[in-house]
Order: sequence, then structure tokens, then C-alpha cells
Amino acid sequence: MELINFIEITPVNAILLILVGFVGGMVSGFIGSGGAFVLTPAMMALGAPGIVAVASNICHKFPKALVGAVKRNKYGQVDVKLGLVLGLFAEVGVLVGKNVMTHIKNTFGAVGTDLYVSTVFVVTLAIVGGFVLKDYRKLKALDDAGEGEEVTPITQLARWVQSVKIPGTMIYSRAAQAEFSILFLVPIGFATGFLASAIAVGGFIGVPAMIYILGLPAVMASATELVIAFIMGLGGTIFYGLEGVVDIRLAMLILLGSLFGVQLGAIGTTYVKDYQVKFTMAVIMLTVLFSRFFYIPGYLGKLGIMAPLPESTVQVLKWIGDGVLALALILGAYTVLSALFQGIHEHKKRHQPHTDAVGVAE
Repeated sequence: MELINFIEITPVNAILLILVGFVGGMVSGFIGSGGAFVLTPAMMALGAPGIVAVASNICHKFPKALVGAVKRNKYGQVDVKLGLVLGLFAEVGVLVGKNVMTHIKNTFGAVGTDLYVSTVFVVTLAIVGGFVLKDYRKLKALDDAGEGEEVTPITQLARWVQSVKIPGTMIYSRAAQAEFSILFLVPIGFATGFLASAIAVGGFIGVPAMIYILGLPAVMASATELVIAFIMGLGGTIFYGLEGVVDIRLAMLILLGSLFGVQLGAIGTTYVKDYQVKFTMAVIMLTVLFSRFFYIPGYLGKLGIMAPLPESTVQVLKWIGDGVLALALILGAYTVLSALFQGIHEHKKRHQPHTDAVGVAE
């Protein structure tokens, strides 16, 4: 069994981790996915093995998720009961997924976990990011036409799920304003937790599932996901901590930046529409997808799955991957901040005529 070494924390690395945490926090507060789809790749780009990046990311996520959940609950966006139930089933998924990750580490070493995490990232982001982008375009077209400006259309699947009545299993969701069987929550929660154990973010499944399968509005789904993330983060930290792969230094540096960012992102949700949240999700997902893609050939070569590439080629691919990741971080910060400032501007603009009218009357 290969021993896992933690990376050296230099002053430059520390500053980068704090900045990355800040951006990840903004994204987390804005879309409720934990922001780990930029944090995990960032730690790996700095040299952390995949299993350490995932474990440390999970460790930092539960206090940050708690802050975001409390903040957004003040705006009435969190369905606490639904989040607790899904979180319980998600914890089972985290435990199973952790066992898969540690088996890969023990069999193939740190490079094996790098390949596993990167592959799961690419596949998941391609599927979920493409779907969310398609839905964003549809909702944006409706908004431009003056239809459905504030309401996310409920899918036929969600209507069917809400129509299924199984005695003894029904639970009422304040966010969906409907009842559905707890049996539908079991696979959603488990899949969310399993994915979180692989890449430290379950929001890729949890948020879309709550929107398209359960019928929650996007803003409330993203807020409720923070409750699930808190439960998964707490349990995942214990599970991975017992394996000795949680780097508390990475977790604390990222947390330092993200605690500020998550509050800013949460405030931004009060000024945006559902389709803007989905646009942010799609843009960052698809950008990070290409970032991780460039690392995979190097991992395959090291494991002997394909002919090893020249070291110069591997280095160039890594530079490209790092550059695309930096672009993802910039896009994440830009989309959240631009939505926030645009929303504030429009809010002030709507209230300006009333202010002017009062001034004229006086």
C-alpha cells in the first residue's frame, strides 16, 4: 500500500488556496453545490493527490455549508426537513463511496485516485453541465418573451413523482409545496453522497434532482443542498479522517477564504432569477470539464494503461489544464459578481421613480 504524502504549503500556495476558497465560497453560496468542482481540481493542480483533495475539501465544506444554509434560511429559501432527510441517505452514499476510493488508493496508489477523481469529474460535468445549459437556454427564451419570468416550469417527471401516493412513506416539502414518497429520496440522497465521496461535491446530482425530479424552484433547491452538504461534510470528514488522508491545512486555508465568499454568493441569490443560477452552474461546470480532461493522458501513462507520454508533453498538458482551471475560477467570480451587481442596480432602478415622486411632492 502506497503512503500518501501531503504537499508543502508555501506562502504562495497559501495565498492561492485562500483566493480559490473565496471564489469557491461565492459559487457555493450562489448555486448551493459546495463549490468543490473548482476547489478539488485547484488542490490537485497544486500537487495534492486526488484522495487528499477530496477528503480535505469535504472537511472544509461542512462549516461553510452551515454558514450558507443559515444565511439563506433567513431569506426563506431552505427546506430544512427535506434537507435533513436527503442528508441522511446521502451519508450512506458517502460511506460506500469512501470505501471505493480507499480501495483504489490501496490498489493503484495516489495516481489511481487522481485518475478516478478526474474521470468522474469529466463524465459528470459533461452530462449535468450540458443538461443545465440546455435548460438555461429554454428558460432564458421564455423570460425574453415575457413568459415565466420568476417561475421555473415543473417537469412532467416531477408532476408524476408528486402524484405517486404510497401510504406510510409520504413527506411534505415546503419548497415544492407538495408531497412525495420518501422512497424517491433514497436513490437521490445515496447518489448525491456517493458522488460527494468521489469529487467532494454532490450538488451536481442533488440540485438538478430536486429541480427536475422533485419540482423545487432552482433557488430553493440550491439553498436546501447546503443542508445536505453540511451533513455529508461532517460524516465524510470522520470517514476519510480515519483513513489519514484529511489535510487540515488545506481545509483551513480554503475555509478562511470561502467563509467570506459564501455569504456574498448567498446575498446574490436574492437579486437573480432561476435561469441565471442555472447559467452560472453550466458555465463553470463545462469549463472545469476541459481543465480535468488535459490531466487524464498523463495519469493513464503513469499507470501503464497507455504508452507513457514524453515528460515535456505531460507538462504542456498540465499547463493547459491549469490555465483552463484559472479561467473557470475567473468565470465563476465574474458570473456571481455580475449577477449580484446587476441585480442591485435593477433593484435601485425599480425603486428610483418612487423616491423621485416623494421628492417632487415635498
